[in-house]
Amino acid sequence: MSQTILLVVVFAGIALLLLLVLKFKLNAFISLLLVSMFVGLAAGMPPVEVLNSIQNGMGSTLGFVATVVGLGAIFGAMLEHSGGAESLAHYLIKKFGKEKGSWAMVLTGFIISIPVFLDVGFIILVPIVYALSRDTKKPILYYGIPLLAGMAVTHSFIPPTPGPIAVTEIIGANLGWVILFGFIIGIPTAIVAGPIFGNYISKIIPVGPPDLFDHTVTTDKASLPNFGLIATIISVPLVLILLDTVITLLVDQGTIAPGFLTGAISFLGHPFTALTIATLCALYFLGTKRNVGKDELLEISTKALGPAGLIILITGAGGVFKEVLVDSGIGEMLAQSMANSALPPIALAWLIAVAVRVTQGSATVAMITAAGIMAPILEAFNLSQPQLALVVISIAAGASILSHVNDAGFWLVGKYFGLSEKQTLQSWTVMVTIVSVMGFALAMALSFFI
Repeated sequence: MSQTILLVVVFAGIALLLLLVLKFKLNAFISLLLVSMFVGLAAGMPPVEVLNSIQNGMGSTLGFVATVVGLGAIFGAMLEHSGGAESLAHYLIKKFGKEKGSWAMVLTGFIISIPVFLDVGFIILVPIVYALSRDTKKPILYYGIPLLAGMAVTHSFIPPTPGPIAVTEIIGANLGWVILFGFIIGIPTAIVAGPIFGNYISKIIPVGPPDLFDHTVTTDKASLPNFGLIATIISVPLVLILLDTVITLLVDQGTIAPGFLTGAISFLGHPFTALTIATLCALYFLGTKRNVGKDELLEISTKALGPAGLIILITGAGGVFKEVLVDSGIGEMLAQSMANSALPPIALAWLIAVAVRVTQGSATVAMITAAGIMAPILEAFNLSQPQLALVVISIAAGASILSHVNDAGFWLVGKYFGLSEKQTLQSWTVMVTIVSVMGFALAMALSFFI
């Protein structure tokens, strides 16, 4: 089959995906499966091979993603249930002072969104934003945008949040490098999109807390878990995974010899082990030690897996899409075409994610679709693990751009901040676009030195 026909099949598959999601409102999991079947059959694969590709793609992807996302969901649920988010916010506000509360909020959002889903963390912390706005008489966006910026950055760039986990697995990147670059790129991005942009936009849109959500923070601060404990528990999996990455690099370079100690560190630093340790620490220190009963802990853990289940299935369907592209020969064709292009893989990855995100709204679907298309292309470039990690960041950045009326986050932010659609576009939409463009620019800049 000619390259032109295969290229038409790819574009037709993406168009079909958008049609199913936007027009027919079909679940992204089912849509991705149907598109994978269509692409495989249209590319000339025998039906039996298409079904084998679906099975292999789903299995190989979920073997990693289901475990990590499941553990991360329970970890985050314990942090949410214990009041850990509020503890972080109150501690940092006390240290920074209310007048510099925007810096406290961006740091709170940055830390808390590593284990907790963005929408959940936002709803938990928005009463604190209201209270700060009232106490200081500053517009709500002065504190709200920094909080959202910090959360958006780590939600997109730093595992164990599901988006970067899914992309990392689909394209075969190393999680430790993704975490490292997520911090390097994420910190300056959060500062620019958060306190700096928040200070500017709060003068343009000087609205106060909405009466519709006239909440006050009533949590007893004395009953909240200690800040140091929360920070330590969150850092456990990140430190272990990064330590494993460093040790593996040193062993590969011959700097240190492999042995029992390096093997033990690699075992503890594997995402499965690291997140299991962190989750057990959260269950004990934030649950059992705070007199939370066994039955309640079981209920919290079980409920946490509900929203994680859909993300896991969508990610698996993204793995199916990638597998069909590889097995049908479309991936090789795309790789050959891309090898002759002047466009770097990082830029192509960002553009694909941007196109899907703007069209259909879901950042998760945009990440997974872009990763599925890029995975077979990247094989032709023989990229190192650090370079693959930068591609992950680029895809995540592209999937963050231009949140508008087809994205649930757009309406959530507008409603809780009492903003009109125009004001939400001026604030939230511009903020996530800053995150996207700056994240991509920094990833591209780093790629020249790696």
